[in-house]
Amino acid sequence: MAEGDNKSSNQLAQETAQLEEHLQGWGEVILAGDQFLRWEKPWFPGALMGATTVLFLLIYYLDPSVLTGLSCTVMILCLADYLVPILAPRIFGSNKWTTEQQQRFHQICGNLVKTQRRVLGWWKRLFALKEEKPKMYFLSVISSLVVVAWIGQQVHNLFLTYLIVSFLLLLPGLNQHGIITKYAGMAKREINKLLKHKEKKNE
Repeated sequence: MAEGDNKSSNQLAQETAQLEEHLQGWGEVILAGDQFLRWEKPWFPGALMGATTVLFLLIYYLDPSVLTGLSCTVMILCLADYLVPILAPRIFGSNKWTTEQQQRFHQICGNLVKTQRRVLGWWKRLFALKEEKPKMYFLSVISSLVVVAWIGQQVHNLFLTYLIVSFLLLLPGLNQHGIITKYAGMAKREINKLLKHKEKKNE
C-alpha cells in the first residue's frame, strides 16, 4: 500500500514538473490570473464580472456564426500561445520572479494535474458503471441529458453560457473566501432542521 502511494506521489510530482516546464513561458500571466480568480483585492470580482459581461455583450452584438466564432477563438489562442511567452517577461519583468512566486506556480500546476486526474477518474468510473450496471448507466445518462436539454430549451444559449462561465470564474474566489463552505453549512443546517421537524410531526 505504501509502495503504491509512493509510486502515485512520484508520478504526480513528475507530471507536475512536466506541466511546469510546458507552462514556464506563461508563468507571470498564470500568477496574475490566479490573483484575480482568488480575489486578492476587493475590486477583482467586479472587474472579472465586468470583463466577462462586456465580452458576452460583444458576442451578442456581433452575433457571429458558429464557424466564425470557432475560427476567431482558435486564432486568438494561437496568437496568445505565440505572443505571451515573448511579451510576458518584458511586461512583468523576468528578473522579479521570486521564490514565493515559484512556489505558488508549482502549487497551481499541482492543482491542475490533480484536477485532470479527478476528471479522468470520474470518466473511468462512468465507464465502469456502464460495464457493471448498464441499466443504471443508461437511465442516469439519459435523465441527465433530458434535464440539460430542457434547461437549454428554456434559457437562451448565450445567456446560459454566460451564467456557466461567470460561475466557473467566480468559483475559486468563492472557495478561497469560504463563501461556499458558509452557505453550504447554512443549507445543511436548514435541511437538518426540516428533517427533525418532520420526525417530530410523525411521532
